[in-house]
Amino acid sequence: MSIVLFRQKIDRVISWMLILLMGLMVINVSWQVASRYLLNNPSSFTDELARYMLIWIGMLGAAFVAGKNEHLAIDVFQEKLSVENRIRIQFIIRILILVFALLTMVIGGANLVYITFILDQTSAALRIPLAYVYGIIPASGLLVIFYQVFDMVKLTKRINHH
Repeated sequence: MSIVLFRQKIDRVISWMLILLMGLMVINVSWQVASRYLLNNPSSFTDELARYMLIWIGMLGAAFVAGKNEHLAIDVFQEKLSVENRIRIQFIIRILILVFALLTMVIGGANLVYITFILDQTSAALRIPLAYVYGIIPASGLLVIFYQVFDMVKLTKRINHH
């Protein structure tokens, strides 16, 4: 399987995970509102579950957007550069994103997961290990790194053609 097909499969899996998580979040929050205001008996786990799903949606969404190269960017200055210099700037930006993802998401996130695992921390209402909740941080960091490396290879090919 080529790397392009592998990337497309990863994109598809992440997009379906995000769709599923968003759908479950809507159901969860709807139940939270209904149990609180219609039944006058608020559910004890829905607030915590919504918070953890939001962490997963945010981290996976950030990785997905980084992979699609649709993250927030100021490109006014790049538009004024030559094609060759624009490619170089994009390469440097990808290196910076990769370093950020490695240091904060992968290393920092893995450290957070390790600490919560060692301390055997569990969530208050759901009683699930917080290491499972926070495990999405280093996983998303690895996805961001994968996407940046993939794009840097494409940019290198473009530089070699100019």
